[in-house]
Amino acid sequence: MFAELCGPSAQRLSVMSHQAVHSHLLDAAEPFAPDLHAALSRLGPLKFPRRDDVAFPEYLCRAISGQQISVKAAQSIWNRVVASAGDGDLISHFAACSHEALRGCGLSNSKTKTIQGIARAHLDAGLERDVLAALAAEERAARLTQLWGVGQWTADMMNMFYFGEQDIWPDGDLAARKALERLTSKRRKTVRTAQRFKPYRSWLALYMWAHQDAPPDGEAIA
Repeated sequence: MFAELCGPSAQRLSVMSHQAVHSHLLDAAEPFAPDLHAALSRLGPLKFPRRDDVAFPEYLCRAISGQQISVKAAQSIWNRVVASAGDGDLISHFAACSHEALRGCGLSNSKTKTIQGIARAHLDAGLERDVLAALAAEERAARLTQLWGVGQWTADMMNMFYFGEQDIWPDGDLAARKALERLTSKRRKTVRTAQRFKPYRSWLALYMWAHQDAPPDGEAIA
């Protein structure tokens, strides 16, 4: 279910094996949340997905394109977007082509503006993988959210699935937050609950999505 949302930073996500992380989550849940412990036990051990074959600006653009629509629709739109570039460089195409041309591929007005802004920012100042990977997660998120249309949720997804950050709790993700509430307590803020699972809060979110069978928006990234 999560195989298409992934990132290249194997080093960060392989500090502990997925079996060891699963044990850590179980140990953290057992003293205070029997329902959560049971869900984690049933679901795991999960492996955190990753990939390393897509340049970051393209990955980010595709994530934006796929948000809040079905995987099938996202794939269809992205195929048209890629086809519109012909044999040219995709990011250069985004920066140079008209707003109307990308809108004609099925992108919304705001997604078109965001994707063109990402492309132009990369060509002007650089959104290189290695440069961003060298930053701390918070600094990287701050840089990404300076881009028009890129919010904290998107920055969290990039940190988790592209840059391999293990300790991100995406509290802006409704599915992850609601799952954790239902398995623990609605009276306790999920940010506070998730603190118990440091330094593997990204994995906790992964389990919550699996519990809900609700992968993050943008799963159509391929």
